Amino acid sequence: MAVRQYVKFTVGGEEFGIEISKVREINKLQDMYKVPNTPPFIEGLINLRGSVLTIFNLRKRLGMKDKEFDDNTKIITVYSNDILVGFTVDMVNEIVRVNDEDIEQTPPAVVGFDKKFLANVAKIGDKLMLILDLTKVLSPEEETEIRDFITENEDGVLDN
Repeated sequence: MAVRQYVKFTVGGEEFGIEISKVREINKLQDMYKVPNTPPFIEGLINLRGSVLTIFNLRKRLGMKDKEFDDNTKIITVYSNDILVGFTVDMVNEIVRVNDEDIEQTPPAVVGFDKKFLANVAKIGDKLMLILDLTKVLSPEEETEIRDFITENEDGVLDN
């Protein structure tokens, strides 16, 4: 029986997970370089130890109602389609271990946000954790736009 580890976090009252092997680090919220004319789910860019990191508001990306950031808000840094990006989440809860037999396909009854970003659902005790599919968070077109966006804005962010 294989066991997987996930970083469990909350967005919009729902519990999500990302496989721990995909997570590079978890950071406190920091000031972002706002760039005009970007999609609403892009919060901006940050300089993370000399690398430009695009920050996505996961609430907005999932189509959930927006909320002000607070002291619990974190940035989870992950590799999505070979691009290092950050996702703002309401709160990082814990690292959980899930047996493979406790992971199931996403049921059609999941509502309240765009399900195309989900890979599976994990049963943790009597609760469910929605597992994000990082390869679907960015469409191929958005991925190209993000790569161009980073290249165009790299100098301004790194100088701050």
